[in-house]
Amino acid sequence: MTAGMRVGLVCPYAWDVPGGVQQHVGDLARALIGMGHHVSVLAPVGEAGADLPDHLVPAGRPVPVPYNGSVARVSFGPRTAARVRRWIDEGAFDVLHIHEPSAPSVSLLSCWAADGPMVATFHTSNPRSRAMAAGSAALRSAMEKLNARVAVSEAARRTLVEHLGGDAVLIPNGVAVRRFARAEPLPGWPGHGGSIAFLGRLDEPRKGLATLLEAFTLLAPARPGLRLLVAGPGDPGPALASVPEGLRHRIVLPGRLDDADKVRAYHSADVFCAPNLGGESFGIVLTEAMSAGAAIVASDIPAFTAVLEGGTAGELFRAGDAAHLAERAGDLLDDPERRARLGGAARRAVRAYDWETVAAEVVHVYETVLMWDGPDRATPRVRLDTGPRATALLRRGVGERP
Repeated sequence: MTAGMRVGLVCPYAWDVPGGVQQHVGDLARALIGMGHHVSVLAPVGEAGADLPDHLVPAGRPVPVPYNGSVARVSFGPRTAARVRRWIDEGAFDVLHIHEPSAPSVSLLSCWAADGPMVATFHTSNPRSRAMAAGSAALRSAMEKLNARVAVSEAARRTLVEHLGGDAVLIPNGVAVRRFARAEPLPGWPGHGGSIAFLGRLDEPRKGLATLLEAFTLLAPARPGLRLLVAGPGDPGPALASVPEGLRHRIVLPGRLDDADKVRAYHSADVFCAPNLGGESFGIVLTEAMSAGAAIVASDIPAFTAVLEGGTAGELFRAGDAAHLAERAGDLLDDPERRARLGGAARRAVRAYDWETVAAEVVHVYETVLMWDGPDRATPRVRLDTGPRATALLRRGVGERP
């Protein structure tokens, strides 16, 4: 394995706003640094005085734009473009690793500005992406400069292929398994009357909180001790409006949790619920809950079904079907042995997503790109093993521009 590479990571979304891509980039940066590589991360930063890691370089203040069924906080424009070019020039990176290059932010600007070896990771799962369809011609000019494409899931790879063509290597999102494996529950949890936990944005419809609240309304009358822990940023008011007033006191809303309390939250309920409606390419929240050994009930969207191995590492219910969710969650609440078996299966299944494994896969892509990015694209830049693994990567779009 090549040691001491200079790696530039580009995150298109505001660093100080929680999100799966931001977390992925941050965890990957820490993993690469732990492996002995030199890492710099470029990302928009909105909050003045935000607590930033030493390797984070602010790219400018973000602005909110609708993107993939959510609101993305991105940074674009001449001033940001100048910062991107300066960061690339000063970084002298061996490899530039751009996340979500199709996002209208510093990722796309980096594709346009850079000339050296480039790897891109695609996170989005949205077969009807209007943004990607409308900008496909402009995006292709940037995509042609990429040496390698990575998709975090089959759904993300399919979105890439349908909108931009080409192919990608599948490397999943990672999770710091040991970070989530052990923790004391939050004070007063899980209690004795049964409890369900949810973590996610409270005001983003596709996260499915409304479905969970409807299921809770169905379960609660026959379970007087049942409580619901709903943690995350955003205004829960619109979703809570559908819950009868007599039940609302049993819904606990601690707001956005810090990193330590987020880990504790996964250990604070009998059942962890991920009721997302769609638009998810992977499921970071699932792998975190799996690392904690939680008994999970999740919607059967493709990304979640894949991570939960078709239901062997967690229960699945029909996405958007509150009655089916109530049925599955109720069965788990009534069966502690089933919960224990699912928790054990989740811990075993999540090992494949540990950052030690995932980061090694990413570094192998870097090495393959460096090997096949010589001046005539036939002479390796560095001496590396060219075994069957490298050949397989090359066939999936690594080392050969589309």
